[in-house]
Amino acid sequence: MPTVTIITAAYAPSAAYLAETIASVQAQELPEGWVLEWIVQEDGKDPSLSHHFADVSCARYEANGVQLGIAATRNLGLARATGDLVQVLDSDDVLLPGALLALIPPFQEQEIHWAVGQADDLMPDGNRVEWESALPYGIVPAGSVNRWAESHGGNWPIHCAGLMLRAVALRAIGGWVGLPGDEDIAMFAALSEITEGYNVEGVTWLYRQHPNQITRSAATRHLSENCRRLALQRVKAVKAAGLQFQSKKQFDLNHDLHNVDVGPAAKEPKEF
Repeated sequence: MPTVTIITAAYAPSAAYLAETIASVQAQELPEGWVLEWIVQEDGKDPSLSHHFADVSCARYEANGVQLGIAATRNLGLARATGDLVQVLDSDDVLLPGALLALIPPFQEQEIHWAVGQADDLMPDGNRVEWESALPYGIVPAGSVNRWAESHGGNWPIHCAGLMLRAVALRAIGGWVGLPGDEDIAMFAALSEITEGYNVEGVTWLYRQHPNQITRSAATRHLSENCRRLALQRVKAVKAAGLQFQSKKQFDLNHDLHNVDVGPAAKEPKEF
């Protein structure tokens, strides 16, 4: 049966809204025949969130046991994912009812490798702030989001925290990029340059605004220029290399692409 995997990189100091995120996942409906898997990967040397998922039947929780950052944490979650599609969801955001019902069908009907729904900002007082989509709805041609970003100072018209992606395509371009910030933009820039996507009309998720957001951290915000510069450099690199994917059919429902066996590391550290 086809599976959609939600990947959430969780972090205890910013998990105050986790209960609402969990409730939003549990309320999701799926197209007929689909199965939901929720991969939760907790970052930090003192994990403390496992009990939140004890009664969530679709959740598969694991902790890093060390502070690695959001890119590495998401990639470790991706290594455990068995789904054909991957839905990104941060531990403070909310999927609205019907989100997966809206996002999955375009992958079955179109030659696409990513899709995204619209997001409202969810403010601390509970109010929602609407945003008009910068792109037309429907098929988004390969490269068009990056042309938009190039003409807008390296700012993208797609919010990457709400992306749904073809899992094999995501792995093929290396997963999330090892940057201190904008790791999702650097990933998406490469993928969207060589594949078509789909901009779903309608609000499918809520992007929570609050003081403890990692994206508000002064520790990494000053690095954003270089992070977004690398994203645009990746765009030029994949174009120069002539990277491309063939028909989406090469990725469809082939579980051999997800299931691999890995044993202990052959080279163990020596004692001194």
